[in-house]
Amino acid sequence: MGAADGSGRLTAAELGGPLGERATLVQFSSAFCAPCRATRRVLAEVSGMIEGVGHLEIDAEAHLGLVRRLRIEQTPTVLVLDAGGAVVRRAVGQPRKADVIAALGAAV
Repeated sequence: MGAADGSGRLTAAELGGPLGERATLVQFSSAFCAPCRATRRVLAEVSGMIEGVGHLEIDAEAHLGLVRRLRIEQTPTVLVLDAGGAVVRRAVGQPRKADVIAALGAAV
């Protein structure tokens, strides 16, 4: 998972759901994206394992303003947010569970 791109803080209102107490995994998906389904499973599993970590999935096509602002160019794209909503890591493509856990280390 790569470093943050300095896109500022994201709020629960912008994301359509609550931020995790310690960190949030934000997944941008699209309807016909097979890797998005696998990514959803990985992120749900990791967020279930680590207390205080939330997981939100955002339909990229329904949130084009946010997609443009964050420069999301393909799905799945995963952002790791710290407790305050700042983007600390980002990755494109289906992540491995170990990489997600390691990326969370930068957020918590």
